Amino acid sequence: MIEYELNRLLQNAKADQNLKAALLQTRTSDNPVEDFCVLAQSKGYDIQTGELFALGLTENDAKLRSVNGGGVGAIDGWDDAYEQFFTSLLWT
Repeated sequence: MIEYELNRLLQNAKADQNLKAALLQTRTSDNPVEDFCVLAQSKGYDIQTGELFALGLTENDAKLRSVNGGGVGAIDGWDDAYEQFFTSLLWT
């Protein structure tokens, strides 16, 4: 479900420069992930901090399992759905 919400937020932020700017502004706060989630929730997106962190870990774990023991270490950055969201937002 959180994947859907992040994708929906990303698509809407691409089309709405005010939303994009507000999301980018959260990165400069003292609690950027929490403020990102609070802003997203205030705009109607069901994005919780814990689920955001868990998403990255779950996806990373699935990638590691998919190689049947061939990949013994995680790839830096693959476990961070928050940073991946902003990377996508900045490049669009």
